[in-house]
Amino acid sequence: MRRLILTFLVFVSISTFSQTIVGTVKDATENIAFADVIIKNSTNKIIVGATTDDNGKFSVKVKEGTYTILISFLGYESWSKELIVSKNLNLGTITLNEDAETLDEVVVKTKKRVIQRKVDRLVFNVEKSIVASTGNGVDILKVSPRVQVQNGAIEIIGKGASRIMINGRISPLRGEELIDFLSGLGANEIKSIEVITNPPAKYEAAGNGGLINIVLKKGAQNSWKNTTNLTYNQNKYNYASLRNSFFLNENKISLTASINVTKGSFLNFENLQIAYPSNFWNMEVDNKSKKDNVSGRFLIDYEVSKTFTLGVQYLGNFGQPDYVPTTTSSIYNSNNQLEKKLVNKGNFDINNINNSFNFHGIKKFENSKKNISFDIDYFEYVSDKKRDFITETFDGNNSFIGINSAGLNLSTQEIKNISSKIDVEYPLNKVNLSFGVKASFVSSTSNALFFNTITGVPVLDKNISNEFKYNENNYAGYISGNTKLNDKLELQFGLRIENTITEGMNLTINQINNNNYTKLFPTLYISYSKDDFNNFNFSYGKRISRPSFGNLNPFRVYVSDNSYSEGNPFLKPSFTDSFELTYSYKRNLISSIFFNSTNEGRGTVFTSNEVNQTQIVTRQNYYNQYNYGFTESFSYNKISWWESQNDITFIGYKTTFTKEVGSQPKNGFGVRVSSNNTFLLSENTKLQVNSWYHSKVSTGLYSVGRMYNLSFGLQHNFKKSNIKMSIFANDILNTASLNNYESIVNGIKQTYFNNPSSRSIQLGISYDFGNRKVKENKRNFGNEDEKNRAQ
Repeated sequence: MRRLILTFLVFVSISTFSQTIVGTVKDATENIAFADVIIKNSTNKIIVGATTDDNGKFSVKVKEGTYTILISFLGYESWSKELIVSKNLNLGTITLNEDAETLDEVVVKTKKRVIQRKVDRLVFNVEKSIVASTGNGVDILKVSPRVQVQNGAIEIIGKGASRIMINGRISPLRGEELIDFLSGLGANEIKSIEVITNPPAKYEAAGNGGLINIVLKKGAQNSWKNTTNLTYNQNKYNYASLRNSFFLNENKISLTASINVTKGSFLNFENLQIAYPSNFWNMEVDNKSKKDNVSGRFLIDYEVSKTFTLGVQYLGNFGQPDYVPTTTSSIYNSNNQLEKKLVNKGNFDINNINNSFNFHGIKKFENSKKNISFDIDYFEYVSDKKRDFITETFDGNNSFIGINSAGLNLSTQEIKNISSKIDVEYPLNKVNLSFGVKASFVSSTSNALFFNTITGVPVLDKNISNEFKYNENNYAGYISGNTKLNDKLELQFGLRIENTITEGMNLTINQINNNNYTKLFPTLYISYSKDDFNNFNFSYGKRISRPSFGNLNPFRVYVSDNSYSEGNPFLKPSFTDSFELTYSYKRNLISSIFFNSTNEGRGTVFTSNEVNQTQIVTRQNYYNQYNYGFTESFSYNKISWWESQNDITFIGYKTTFTKEVGSQPKNGFGVRVSSNNTFLLSENTKLQVNSWYHSKVSTGLYSVGRMYNLSFGLQHNFKKSNIKMSIFANDILNTASLNNYESIVNGIKQTYFNNPSSRSIQLGISYDFGNRKVKENKRNFGNEDEKNRAQ
């Protein structure tokens, strides 16, 4: 009897706790492991607790009654709900929203996925990746998914040249200046890389190649941090970079300050081969290029109240990328015998200065996610260039004949831009709505003077000297919305309208070109999650690519007496419609199919004149193009000591010429493969092996030869002293540079090669102290497009 009573009591006890509550916890893109699940009773006492498993699932048992369930995870807003438990409950999928105020304020031992797919972008979590835990901003871009960095150009594969954003603002720098700036960013300062193939409506519609947003970190609340990096790079010449970053976040003030200094030189070798009907030219440029650059950033935000913040940012860049080129043109007759040589020597002195000021504020509304922000921006860019040269002639036996020509080219470009914008986030019951307006005003002035100096006395040549002014006003507005139609289907849509008014004035010949156009730019994103492992995304966007201010200027820049480049004031913007369908399996395997259609395509045209044998570079709108392809990305991190990121892209081109350019279009198909691997040799030592291959491909006027790269890196972390040391061997086979860049115009074949010291050895040391805890700092600025077009 006693045993029967005991058995009955145990049964009653179990039955009163037999109600089970289950569910799945996730964020916008993936399930969250190790989230805390707490059940409280009516007196706020904790009854039971649990954590989610690797798939974000949880299960807790309670007896019948009324409870409050609380789910929390570091970096996300807590979720709670009152429950009346009378039977087993399945709460389905519970989505946590990221909390920008607490994200990453303490060290997290769990590992976030290296690559995340969001509804409108691909996010590469740099701080969570072993592959990108060292190096600088350029190194990180080289291992980012869908991104290619080559010969000073940064692009999203399949999209073309892309715009770079720093914390949501377009960088004003381009080419080597941009590369120098990104080289000054330490990897430990970067939180994530966002690859946005079809940017949302809130961003400027300019830029057919999409956006690459570099999200930086800043100090956590009530903390400070300082990081110093020194890097030495050895090629034929050498240069060194010193950078320092300081973060302070104390009470109501948040401050960020950084300075980057680079000093030294590198070898930039170029080769151009021209096959004229009567002879053959082989032009070799041995160019010692300086990397003298100083850049800095200062940002301060002040929390006026819990709902209102004001801030000011300054970004400056001062560069002297002078170079001393020696161009040797060897001219061979039809029997391949050397007829003569032209040796062009000179100096190219350059002074570039740009200053950017931003004043911003954001007003949040209490007990609501509604907010309104404003930005006022001012940007100025000044570039002074001085190019003097002398060309000497030698016969086939290398005997001096005489001076062929001598000249002095002076040019100045000054760009000023002021803009303002207002953005509003206004979430409704079922739709997160946002809208805004922007106005931008640009003025550009360019002067070019060419002096003939062959007599020793400079004589102004008015025929190839000019003064050009350009004004552009742009007015824009947008509306965007995001909604979850159900637990599986998410929709985001947007529409942007832009009105552009331009005036170009060639004061030398008293010529004025006016343009006024209004365009609509729609965007659409659809995300469907079939289950925890299978996700589908579709995106569409229309973009515009406006010509840079420098390309609109018709003045000529002479490289030598028989080679020059000139702009075109009649250039028109080009428009691209982009479609992309993406499938993600377990978020480690991402497959994408893309298609882009470009009208009024614009580019450079390299032509040679057979009669006087000159080489001329012009800019024209001359083509329409379709490009299409398939890309596959795979991340592997199942082994604790090995992490691998792999991409393969197949891309095809179909081009038609809309005007006569002296050639027929080239259409082709190419493939690019990359693999980036990091091996953990010990707790503090890592080996990095990166490689990529780019096949030969033809498109439009040009074809380019195959290229491939193999690089090694070794890093050791001295944890007790907070010092990191690294050594990298870049492009050890010296095969990663542009080669066989070929075009045939008017029957004359031109082949170009370029190697800007691709093979080099890099040594680095980094030291940091202070509070290591970080959180993300995102800002959006108003004059993004205008800065990007500055040259």
